[in-house]
Amino acid sequence: MRAYTPKENVQKKAYYTDRYWVAPQVAKFDVESDAVFSEDLKAIKDAKITVLEAFIQVDQMVVYIKPEDNVATLELLRDECGYTQLSELSAIDWISKRGGFEVFYQMLSMTKRKRLRIKCFIDEKQPIESVQSLFRSADWAEREMYDMFGVIINNHPFMKRILMPDDWEGHPLRKTYPLQGDEFAAWYEVDKIFGKEARDIIGPEIRDTARVDRYDTERFARLGHEVPKGAEFNPDQEKTPLAYQEDDGVFLIEGFEEDKSQIIRDRKR
Repeated sequence: MRAYTPKENVQKKAYYTDRYWVAPQVAKFDVESDAVFSEDLKAIKDAKITVLEAFIQVDQMVVYIKPEDNVATLELLRDECGYTQLSELSAIDWISKRGGFEVFYQMLSMTKRKRLRIKCFIDEKQPIESVQSLFRSADWAEREMYDMFGVIINNHPFMKRILMPDDWEGHPLRKTYPLQGDEFAAWYEVDKIFGKEARDIIGPEIRDTARVDRYDTERFARLGHEVPKGAEFNPDQEKTPLAYQEDDGVFLIEGFEEDKSQIIRDRKR
C-alpha cells in the first residue's frame, strides 16, 4: 500500500502558480463604428432591456446585460435581429476576484455574417434562467456549465451532471478546484468498484493528469513497440525514441520524432 500523504492544503500544491492569470484585453471600439451592430444594439435598447456596457472587440459586438434579461435578449436577437444560432454558452470563474461567474452566449447571424456575444454577471450561488426553450443547442451546454462550474440553471428540462458522475463532489473547471485531486477523488474509483473495505489493500488513486509513464504495462505511448497487456516491464530494456506516426504513415503529414522536437516552456509565447 502506498504511504498516504495528507491533502489538507492541496490547493496550495497546484502545478500552475498563475491559475488566476488574466490575459490582456485587446482593443475595444465604439459600436457606432459598425452600422449593423448599431442597429442591433438599438433594437435591444428599444425593447427596454438594460444595456450595462457595449463595445466591439475582434469584429464582434459584446453586450453586457442584467442576468434576469437573458431569455428576453436572446429571443429578441433570434426573432428580430437574425441571430438564429447559439453556437456556444458557458461561464467564466471570477469567484476569487468578484464573487461570481460571467455567463456568456455566443450568437451567430448567417444572413448578416456577424457574431454577437451577450454577457451577464451572476453571484456564485445565484441561479440563471435556461434558454433551452429558445435554442436546443443550449441543452447540453447548460448541463455542462452546471457540471463544470456549479452554475444553477432554472427551468432546464433535465438538469443533472453530463460529464462527471452524479455523486461527484465539486466542479472541475472552477479555478479553486484541486489540480492534484482531493480526498474524495483519491478514493472514488476504489470505493465505487471494490468498496471502502478495500482501501487498505488497494490504496488511494493517483489522479495526476500531468504524469505520463510511457513504459507502463499498456505501452500506449510507444508506437511500434507495444507489448502484450500485462507484460512485465524490464527496466534494463533498450529505450526506444518517442514517435507519433508509423513509418510510411499519413500522406503529406510529417511524423513527430522526439530527437527533433523542442519543448516550449514559456506559455506566453
